[in-house]
Amino acid sequence: MKIKSVEFAGAIGQPGQAPPESAIGMPLVAFSGRSNVGKSSLINRLLGRTRTAIARVSQQPGKTQEINFYRVRSDLGDFFLVDLPGYGFAKAPEPARRKWEAVIHAFLSTSKDLRGVVQLVDLRTGPTPDDLRSVDYLGELGLPVLFALTKSDKLTAMKRQAAFAAAVRDLQIEADQAIAFSSLKGDGRDELLDTLAALLFPAAGEGEDGAAPATGSDAHEEPAEASGSRHVED
Repeated sequence: MKIKSVEFAGAIGQPGQAPPESAIGMPLVAFSGRSNVGKSSLINRLLGRTRTAIARVSQQPGKTQEINFYRVRSDLGDFFLVDLPGYGFAKAPEPARRKWEAVIHAFLSTSKDLRGVVQLVDLRTGPTPDDLRSVDYLGELGLPVLFALTKSDKLTAMKRQAAFAAAVRDLQIEADQAIAFSSLKGDGRDELLDTLAALLFPAAGEGEDGAAPATGSDAHEEPAEASGSRHVED
């Protein structure tokens, strides 16, 4: 899947608030993770926005207090990437945390267009209790979940392999449900894009000749700069 352009489409910050009108009826994929897991960095790398970020990386976790919607145009069709507020930020006031949880629950439990969730976990530490609670909740909702294990470049090859195996075991998933991702180096980007393509556009999973779509660095391009973009915190 090639990303052509991306733009900020709107946000919701109240339980039961409708998504942006342009997102209604469109395929959605949500990104969930603990504060400071590197979600904004992953989104920027995934969308090819490494020169001009669309999701702003913050030194202050817990800043994202709304669900942000980004319209992504790809060669397979348009879809919306949904950036959920990070959880597990201990310094956030309790009323704020309860509000975020209510907004997230209302969206995840009622959206008819949500195709699945990418759950981010820090590969260095493995899943935290907050991560496991999030995974259990997504399981209760019956949502397809793919795991992106972030900050893989922070580990040596040997430690990365061991950490990946440990995370898969602790999450009680199959290895093919997880992708080691480096926002710095771009490792895992092609794999994650191809997996999202299969999730969002299953009919386009094979070309006219029956071959799988191309993968690798030649299969992707830097998207055009977005119009109406909005920077948000991780």
